[in-house]
Amino acid sequence: MKGRVYLIGMGMGNPETLTAEASAAIEECDLLLGATRLVEPYIHSGKELAPLIAAADIAAKIGEMPEGTTSGVLLSGDVGFYSGARGLYALLADYEVLSIPGISSLSYFCARICTAWQDVHIVSAHGRSCDCVGAVRSHGKTFLLTGGDNRAQDICAELAERGMGELAVWVGERLSYPDEAVSYGTAADLARKDFDSLAVMLVANPAPVRTGVAVPGISDDDFLRGDAPMTKEEVRTLALSKLHLYSHHILWDVGAGTGSVSIQGALAVPDGQVYAVEREQAALELMAQNKAKFGAGNLKLVAGEAPEALQPLPAPDRVFLGGTSGSMAEILGIVFDKNPAARVVVTAVTLETLAEATRLFDGMGLKNVEIAQVSVTKARSVGTYHMMTAQNPVFIISGEGQG
Repeated sequence: MKGRVYLIGMGMGNPETLTAEASAAIEECDLLLGATRLVEPYIHSGKELAPLIAAADIAAKIGEMPEGTTSGVLLSGDVGFYSGARGLYALLADYEVLSIPGISSLSYFCARICTAWQDVHIVSAHGRSCDCVGAVRSHGKTFLLTGGDNRAQDICAELAERGMGELAVWVGERLSYPDEAVSYGTAADLARKDFDSLAVMLVANPAPVRTGVAVPGISDDDFLRGDAPMTKEEVRTLALSKLHLYSHHILWDVGAGTGSVSIQGALAVPDGQVYAVEREQAALELMAQNKAKFGAGNLKLVAGEAPEALQPLPAPDRVFLGGTSGSMAEILGIVFDKNPAARVVVTAVTLETLAEATRLFDGMGLKNVEIAQVSVTKARSVGTYHMMTAQNPVFIISGEGQG
């Protein structure tokens, strides 16, 4: 081995949060490397200091040192919690590497606000693309590392915009330092504050949205029905299966009716968003009640008629067409203009709609096109007997763009 390298978890950065083991390792080191704020306290220690962050730069500097040098890489928080240690292990294969854990921002902050963290969902929004709101919606407690384009106030503002402005939020800044600050309030209140670019936050959601079953399946009787049309349970389950939904997808439900597909779709994409487009006011009011009943906070109701109502919407990953009122061609045109790779599922109860969908899917060059016909027959009581009653057969047409 060329020498010993300690990967040292420094806690929050204040030397007072160091473990005794970490202090002893630092004392042993000839060279200390890491972010400027972490190596600065040792400027008068007599040790060589290298204010470096990138793993490759750190490994290169260690490689320049005489054989037998003991080096210490100072890493914020804990070496196993979104730490630069992960990128160093392979680069230091020729050295004796010893990792020393530190106090992570998660454990430190939860201790500060007197809450346990074994049931916390962890999200890093620092320099990463993620759906913070989706994580909060589907978990009772969510801890977020913020920074870059995802500042604490921005996340709070998005929570408020998505109907979760009353959730309790704690924000921690400059943890462990003399000017440490912990703020508490609702997401709507904290959205108006200006927090440090590097901050942590914890959001409590007393009513997270979780599906009650592991596979799609909500009974028709669970929905508030009214007079609006509804895609029935068996057909709805198959249609959602054909959509091939992932948790982050944006789904359009065009001609949403009571919102049964929208609701079940929203529960299937906790990190995504569903836009339910409906022109009838009575149906919109019914859908709003179903949205509240199922806690589908990621469902947005869009009042209007397609295709015009679709223009302002974000590009969809998936589209369900339950009713197009003769505008299928225009609707599909907008869908594939916004996302050439979108997947579309159409349900049809008439031969004319089936023929139109088949013609358009073929003419637009969609791939993986499938046509299935579903006939559902259900039992009903007739005195002391049961009789099977057939529902109208439904065609399910699915396909996706070439993009």
